[in-house]
Amino acid sequence: MRLTRRYHFAASHRLNTDALSPQENARLYGKCNNPYGHGHDYLLDITVEGTPDASGQIVNREALDWIVQAQVLERVDHRNLNVDVPALAGCVATTENLAFAVESMLHERWTLPARLARVRISETARNTFELETK
Repeated sequence: MRLTRRYHFAASHRLNTDALSPQENARLYGKCNNPYGHGHDYLLDITVEGTPDASGQIVNREALDWIVQAQVLERVDHRNLNVDVPALAGCVATTENLAFAVESMLHERWTLPARLARVRISETARNTFELETK
């Protein structure tokens, strides 16, 4: 059985890597390479899986919300992903890398009986990234 909870956050980022020249970065990332960055209103779906317990639930939803709030949303909401999120230090702040960072943040304090099964982030109406977790 799986449960998915949806969360919202706003953040900015700039797609840029020191491994490329300014011209190569501009060519690769286009408008997302704007030196001033740009922002998104992200949708974050967290999926857990498990067997319902005596209460008929696979996870206490308040406990799941607390972990997501404390471990992820407080770290990324209204932040510059390139500067303010240590989990993204040293990598390009793509939403692909953000999904891996969210997984890592959640595993730091995961105490729920249900298993973290998926991290899904919608960056725009056209770009959604999904990570099946270990």
